Amino acid sequence: MAKINSTELFTILPPQLTGIARMAADAQHADDGHLIEFKALEVRSILNKSVSKRRLSLVYSINPYRGCEFGCKYCYARYTHEFMAPKTAGNGEELPNGLTSPAIDFRDPTSFERMIFLKQNAAWLLEQELKKIDPRLEIALGTATDPYQPIERRARITRSLLEVFARKAGYRLGIVTKSRLIERDIDLLVEISRRNTLVVHVTITTPDAKLARLLEPRAPRPDLRFQAVKRLREAGIVAGVFGSPLLPGITDSQEALDGLARRASAVGASFFSAHPLFLKPCSRPTYLSFVREHFPSLQADYAKRFAYADFASRAYSAKLAEMVDAACRRHGLRQRWSDALLTRNEGSGRTPPQKVGAQMQQRLFA
Repeated sequence: MAKINSTELFTILPPQLTGIARMAADAQHADDGHLIEFKALEVRSILNKSVSKRRLSLVYSINPYRGCEFGCKYCYARYTHEFMAPKTAGNGEELPNGLTSPAIDFRDPTSFERMIFLKQNAAWLLEQELKKIDPRLEIALGTATDPYQPIERRARITRSLLEVFARKAGYRLGIVTKSRLIERDIDLLVEISRRNTLVVHVTITTPDAKLARLLEPRAPRPDLRFQAVKRLREAGIVAGVFGSPLLPGITDSQEALDGLARRASAVGASFFSAHPLFLKPCSRPTYLSFVREHFPSLQADYAKRFAYADFASRAYSAKLAEMVDAACRRHGLRQRWSDALLTRNEGSGRTPPQKVGAQMQQRLFA
């Protein structure tokens, strides 16, 4: 009797997609944008338990969208689309459920900004999940993708989540965004802040509009983001400027930090914080291509800095921490270095501007 090769026998049964890859395969077309497709993603949860190598104390995160339209060159979240790639997809290869290879390659870093998934039933899921957690724990909205990217104008998923928080009391919510669209929801933010702890972080990497357009091609102009901070503060909301990432040789000088801090102070920001750039493998092709095209003289420096590590060295990080501290004291701003995304020590008070002595100046530029 001939032997049967079990390996060959069972290859006729295509492997089943599981988890987020299956959800992505089942997602239905929802909308279109310029060079972007939006799909409706049926998810089972909206509240994610977070583990951060950056030692941030956030416990839970919420990202209403998977993928982000802003296309920031330094984005560290691009790798998350890789989880949606069918493991057996090849050119023309048949996939489970009769699907053919997707038109977009989820392993391509640019897919993160070309295929955006809208999480369905987000508000209902949040309502259920908040019942199961300790309200004293940190929740961050917008850690991997911007909750106020352009599609939010129509989809209104973020607003639906804020409507849930507006009915709650005792929670700690931090919001991170680059968009002035957050001004639309000031009514809800005011209501949330009355009975919860709320801190808004508006990311502004540079006040230079031309540089910002190169770095964050589809994000609002820096001046519009500063204006958003001003509007939030006028409404009594704790809101500050998040100047990250600080880019070596581009935005990491004391002059650049002072420029950001001065403008943050002028709009009444509650605080100012900034962290050094880190480059994960998924970020490197996009960001280093940007450096090669616009700052070719820095290529060797970046190659050396990130040859063996994704994160900045301790010495460089410590130097930047001193520079940020100096900028904050000089312009009367509170600093939020260790908990930049969260709500601890959230007081909105401002400190009087201080002069930085000669000894500090020597340490900064040693």
